[in-house]
Amino acid sequence: MNWRALIRHETFLALLLVLVLVVLSFQSDRFFTVANLLNQGRLMTEIGLIAIAMTFVIATGGIDLSVGSILGLVAILLGVFWQNVGMPLPMAMAAAIAAGTFAGFLNGFIITRFRVPPLIATLATLALYRGLAEGISQARSVRGYPDWFYVLGQGEVLGVPTQLWILFAAAVIASVILAYTRWGRTVYAIGSNEVASRFSGLPVETTKLALYTASGFAASLAAVIFVSRVSTTRSDMGTGIELDAITAVVLGGTSIFGGRGTIIGTIIGLCLIQALKNGLSLAGVKGDGTIMLIGAVLILAILVSNIFERSGSR
Repeated sequence: MNWRALIRHETFLALLLVLVLVVLSFQSDRFFTVANLLNQGRLMTEIGLIAIAMTFVIATGGIDLSVGSILGLVAILLGVFWQNVGMPLPMAMAAAIAAGTFAGFLNGFIITRFRVPPLIATLATLALYRGLAEGISQARSVRGYPDWFYVLGQGEVLGVPTQLWILFAAAVIASVILAYTRWGRTVYAIGSNEVASRFSGLPVETTKLALYTASGFAASLAAVIFVSRVSTTRSDMGTGIELDAITAVVLGGTSIFGGRGTIIGTIIGLCLIQALKNGLSLAGVKGDGTIMLIGAVLILAILVSNIFERSGSR
């Protein structure tokens, strides 16, 4: 790994985030307030959980396009297990998360057992899981959850949204695993050279299977938080969220070809995207203008990262 390039990219991204926050704070006096910032943290938690798991997947040179569909499927199953099957809500939550985790495992099994490229495999399961969600829901939504359930998506602990604590814990754990454990080094090795990793005796297939399973679990946990936050379930939940997660990961410096990336970079990228969405909205910029600016920032960050990487390798 080229640590100099990584550090430079993250430093550049952090400085860019500070600059964006300062500029947007002048555009609207509502932007740089504690209430607004905490609310934005609440809104980005689902994408953040998925992006953390996606960092591992992309660092191996893979990709998971099905996470949005898994989120929608788990949301529907949660409502069905609770309202139609009659499970107690905690059991329904556990069963729905287990189903979503199995969906991630199925992705990994197809990729590792049948040697299907991750792009093709997860593109297929994206359609499969979304179709299952729509077929099970029959365009019906589930509402009326008990009050304690809303604490997860709408409550606070010590003045901070509950789900932000979950995101923080997930980020810390994932950072330690990726940066300081043998398993994390295996992830980087697979992304750098999968063939050499296999000949070196590294558990390539087992690691990839575990990563896609973890991606399914992250999407499932995000689904439960999502339902708690919006108070209902719909089959179209999570549509397009995979693109937001991938954007945050790539913006954070994780190479789409594998072998490079950090959790802190992903989190900074996520915060930058959310700040731009919120700040530009408060400033009166239309949605298409926001998308164009985020795209420009992504291109700029990638170009700067490539320049740093070339200069660091000399």
